[in-house]
Amino acid sequence: MSPSAPDHHRLNYVELSVTDLADAEAFYRSAFGWEFNSYGPQYAGIVGADGEEVGGLLQVPERKPAGGPLVLLYSVDLDASVDAVRAAGGTVVNGPYDFPGGRRFHFTDPSGNELGVWSSA
Repeated sequence: MSPSAPDHHRLNYVELSVTDLADAEAFYRSAFGWEFNSYGPQYAGIVGADGEEVGGLLQVPERKPAGGPLVLLYSVDLDASVDAVRAAGGTVVNGPYDFPGGRRFHFTDPSGNELGVWSSA
């Protein structure tokens, strides 16, 4: 299957800065089942469920300051996602809590990036 053309002005790629590429790949593989394309010792592409790259992990020398855009993932089983994040070595920093669209929680990965996971149920 050839990749489809990107949609104009649609969010196309998310890149996370990480302090240890191997640890980050292991964390996201364990917590969410992500797969990666290796581009050397400092970069890995995140492969989406459709086989296309949707983002990347960039190794940097030190943690970035907190703040900036919040990346949200969707889960069909939020409680299982909480358990998977903790088992993989992440830290739940908020929630799970109810919000008008369902439930969600926020976590930090081993490099200190904060992401969220939400569910409609």
